[in-house]
Amino acid sequence: MNAGALARNGEIGARRAAAGSAREGAARAGLVARGVIYALVGVLALRIAFGDSGRQADRGGALQEIASKPFGAALLWALGAGLVGMALWRLSEALFGAAGEDGGAAGKRLMSAARCVFYGFVAYSVLSFAAGSRGSGSSDKQSRDVTAKALGVSGGQWIVGAVGVGLVVAGVWIAVRAVMRKYHKHLKLGEMSRRILGAVDTAGVGGGAARGAVFTAAGAFAVRAAVDYEPDKAKGMDDTLRSFAGTPMGPWLLVCVAVGLVLFGLFSFAMARWRRV
Repeated sequence: MNAGALARNGEIGARRAAAGSAREGAARAGLVARGVIYALVGVLALRIAFGDSGRQADRGGALQEIASKPFGAALLWALGAGLVGMALWRLSEALFGAAGEDGGAAGKRLMSAARCVFYGFVAYSVLSFAAGSRGSGSSDKQSRDVTAKALGVSGGQWIVGAVGVGLVVAGVWIAVRAVMRKYHKHLKLGEMSRRILGAVDTAGVGGGAARGAVFTAAGAFAVRAAVDYEPDKAKGMDDTLRSFAGTPMGPWLLVCVAVGLVLFGLFSFAMARWRRV
């Protein structure tokens, strides 16, 4: 092999290494940003459970909480940038495949594409908030408005019902995979002590179960709105979380779900450290 070929191979290797580092940095920044939002939503839900209903327990409430702190504007921009990183990471998975043996499977790529769209929307909403736009209101109002528009079109009840069923299925899937510790295949287990893995499992199982419960409850409300043809019965995250306090268990079920969301935030931080990208 001549010197020119060696130089070209070295250049290609350097480019691949740089691309891999950028992808890894984007993924880890995104996981941290996701963790911040979930942890704050969980804290806000805990406040509601103990009688403080002044804040929304959703992404908007979490952003308002950040904005009220010193250097809040800078933190919001950093959070938005992290979520852009998350969207780009998922886009790279959709285009080139994810880490792992089956990372290039069509189903995996399709799911990564869907996640890219979702986190792209979340990043846009956070960056818009940082730029001064406070959006169209709470997640509850947005949910009711979108449901009302959907019910107003031909076949709207079926569309809303299908979305609700999809959320229920997604919630059960999230919870079951968390309880079965399916996330282990993404972790660098060789770099983790038994104590650290135990702490990550506590956060992963508890957090995943709580997150799944929220998705499932939101989906059930959407199905009810479709069946009754009443958009006001659809609920965003804030009203969904508050509904847990209206069960026979009272506010203690909301406390459990809120603690679970905080745990999911901590789990996201752990994934930022030990996930294989």
